[in-house]
Amino acid sequence: MKKQKQLGLPELIAIALGGMVGGGIFTILGISVGLIGNFTPIAIIIGGITALLAAYSYVKLGLLYRTEGATYSFFKLTYPKSHFAASVIGWLVIFGYISTIALYAYTFSSYALSSSDYSNDVFVRKTLAIGVIALFAIINVISVNGMGKIEDLMVYTKLILLTVISFVLMQNSSVSFTDFLKSQETEITGGLIFNVFIIASITFVAFEGFQLVINAVNDMKKPEKNIPRAIYSAIFLAISIYVIISLGAIMAIPTEELIKNKEYALASGAKDAIGNFGSLMVILGALLATSSAISGTLFGSSRQLSVVASDGYLPGALAKRKNNIPVYAILTMATVSSLLIMIGGLQLILEFGSITFLFVSLLMAIANFKVRKESKSSTFITLCAIFSLSIGGLFILYYELTNSPFQLVFIIGIYVLLAVMAKVYALEKSKKSN
Repeated sequence: MKKQKQLGLPELIAIALGGMVGGGIFTILGISVGLIGNFTPIAIIIGGITALLAAYSYVKLGLLYRTEGATYSFFKLTYPKSHFAASVIGWLVIFGYISTIALYAYTFSSYALSSSDYSNDVFVRKTLAIGVIALFAIINVISVNGMGKIEDLMVYTKLILLTVISFVLMQNSSVSFTDFLKSQETEITGGLIFNVFIIASITFVAFEGFQLVINAVNDMKKPEKNIPRAIYSAIFLAISIYVIISLGAIMAIPTEELIKNKEYALASGAKDAIGNFGSLMVILGALLATSSAISGTLFGSSRQLSVVASDGYLPGALAKRKNNIPVYAILTMATVSSLLIMIGGLQLILEFGSITFLFVSLLMAIANFKVRKESKSSTFITLCAIFSLSIGGLFILYYELTNSPFQLVFIIGIYVLLAVMAKVYALEKSKKSN
């Protein structure tokens, strides 16, 4: 009996937006305003353009290879003779997703507790973050179709709610939009432009998630049409909502307030700008955004983990499925994300995710360049993607080096550990192949 395709275009856009419009925008806002002020929307647009260029290679490779392994499978199929290349990108991608799940859950708990007596209690915040990961792991384990419908409801509700919040903030601002455009007193200098590109690079993690659509290729209707439609539509929607949110926040909330409470900046600032009801709306929007991000990322990344494990580059038990649902992969992603929350801080999680996905997206663009004739890709667009992702990576590494050198050392240490584990599994795979 032919398997029924359960996910249509609305569900696929919801999965992509669920992975994108999550903790990223709520977390980076305070950091961005502190460094570049009113130029935050510009940095977001630049980050979005970079994401669109990165997405081009994912779309082309997705249509060429038609596999739910997405990033990992694309690289493996493009470089079939290198076990280490396949293994290391598999480990990198999985841990990149783990960091974003942790980021979304941490942001969920920060906003959920923002108006309570536990807003600064790290233990309670981390406990709640782990609890919400557990909840959506259970939902993903129970049903693919159920997850898709819940994702639809959360994603489209949060988009409407966040848009309303942003316009309410702008209307309650004492600064008109025209005055806002003229209010930046800082001269446009080389240093400011440099900082804008740094923030654009950090912002890239807020667009991570569009590739999750490809992981659902076996569960979707008309992949040849719906993969590009879902990914490009989701990125354009994400750019729009991020710009509207940032404009509303900057126009209505004092800069010092956004910077001071950067982990839940919108909630704390909205209370003063539009009252308790407005603050509750912001909190609800944040909870919906982060919830759908956790669910969507768990859905797509668990399937990718299952594919990597089935190829022998991760423990074989993680490849097992029940009713085509990678139960063990979902539970493993949830468990390791929870461990990362227990040992790491928000800043570390955010920047590790940014660096990882810039690097992985660069590798995808390079892979697409190699098979550009087979994937029917534009050489110019692919080279633009390689250039922009390379520059973005250099900007964020410079930021880490000058602002948090010890954190950079820790992140490099994680990469070294992942490379060692990838090498171990690659050698084992090579022995079995011979």
